Amino acid sequence: MRGGAWGGSEVRTEPVLVSGLIEVCRATIAANTDSLCALDRAIGDGDHGTNMRRGCEAVSADGAKLSTLPFPDAVEEIGLTLVMNIGGAAGPLYGTLLMEMGRELRRRDETSEFSMVLKQAIDAVARRGRAQEGDKTLLDVLYPIQAALAERSPLGEIAIRAQRSASQTAPMKAMRGRASYLGDRSIGHVDPGASSCALLTTAICHYLEEHYPQ
Repeated sequence: MRGGAWGGSEVRTEPVLVSGLIEVCRATIAANTDSLCALDRAIGDGDHGTNMRRGCEAVSADGAKLSTLPFPDAVEEIGLTLVMNIGGAAGPLYGTLLMEMGRELRRRDETSEFSMVLKQAIDAVARRGRAQEGDKTLLDVLYPIQAALAERSPLGEIAIRAQRSASQTAPMKAMRGRASYLGDRSIGHVDPGASSCALLTTAICHYLEEHYPQ
């Protein structure tokens, strides 16, 4: 899968440096564990950062095996690992995203648009969480990312959109998860899941810009 595939063009079976993507995601979450926990303390249990770090470390531990798999299989396996290792709501949501993405990639041919693969996976997350865009969740980052991919935006612009979308969750009222119990008191705080999603998206975009330039 070439860098262009992540910008909305064709999904190809060309091998991806899976181990590199795993490592950049692990390092990003490790570097931001404390800040993610601080965000979560404001409207949740305060453990989103440590939960995400645990999940990324579990994936990293399997990195050698995962890097030998076809890309769709690796993505699905990573999703399963996250479900089993991330606590709270994040594990099922991130896990569903990646497992569905892997399955969609396997079902589609090599000329498929990656943005459509991602759309199917995000819709599965929405169904799993019984949430929609605007509910102050990671969906408020995922759907704008998908739209940017469909528009064939450059990877740098996709990263910027992800960061901006996460920031825009601050004035929202949480409608799902533990944060929803706070009602109006959830307003004014960035959603931790949206933040981790933006961090990971930015890391992936920068990695692909370097290794798979469009």
